[in-house]
Amino acid sequence: MKILALDSSGLVASAAVVQDGVLTAEYTVNYKITHSQTLLPMLQELKEMIELDLDTIDAIALAAGPGSFTGLRIGSATAKGLGLALDKPLIEVPTLAGLAYHFWGSEKLICPLMDARRNQVYTGIYTFEKEAGKSDYRMCTVKEQCAVDIQEILDELDNMGREVIFLGDGVPVFKSVIEERLKTPFAFAPAHLNRQRAAAVAALAEIYYSEGRTVSAGEHRPEYLRLSQAERERLSQEKG
Repeated sequence: MKILALDSSGLVASAAVVQDGVLTAEYTVNYKITHSQTLLPMLQELKEMIELDLDTIDAIALAAGPGSFTGLRIGSATAKGLGLALDKPLIEVPTLAGLAYHFWGSEKLICPLMDARRNQVYTGIYTFEKEAGKSDYRMCTVKEQCAVDIQEILDELDNMGREVIFLGDGVPVFKSVIEERLKTPFAFAPAHLNRQRAAAVAALAEIYYSEGRTVSAGEHRPEYLRLSQAERERLSQEKG
């Protein structure tokens, strides 16, 4: 099984190839360049470096949202274009699940935070449990990904009373709020684990692919979770 994965859901642009549980290549950049400038050149360089024949991949995985509206659209358009050109299925990995998968096997609660503006975050709560009679862990969704006020997710975590690991671009935005208000024990992920990585998307996509969780390129739509600012302003004007 060979999966090509893309993640442009946030500030990071990332592409990776995973084959039969082995990370073959990954290219990740966290810099102030638009994804429209970075994603295709990254794919081309990755392709050349490992002599990748795109016809040999089984599926294209992508962080399907939520996240930056522009970033999601660029990733979606790239994945759909590849899927249509190569006649390959797409694997939609929820952005927050892809982030949480960095901490595979952790007994703590994993809480990714992406800054959604207006004091809100895109977030979810995840944990890992061992399957009965198996040595592997499976990821369990404690709270589905959503857009909520930062205090709301902190209150939920306090009620659960378990140690939490935070990661994502929302951490530096809300770090002081977390430190001041959260009562349950917590930690912040280190640099190599605190942002989106296509390798995690690809690894989780392998599981989804084995379960038959694919869509055609034509069926794929990004999951925004809420309206864009332009759409909100238009609705406000119409109501006014």
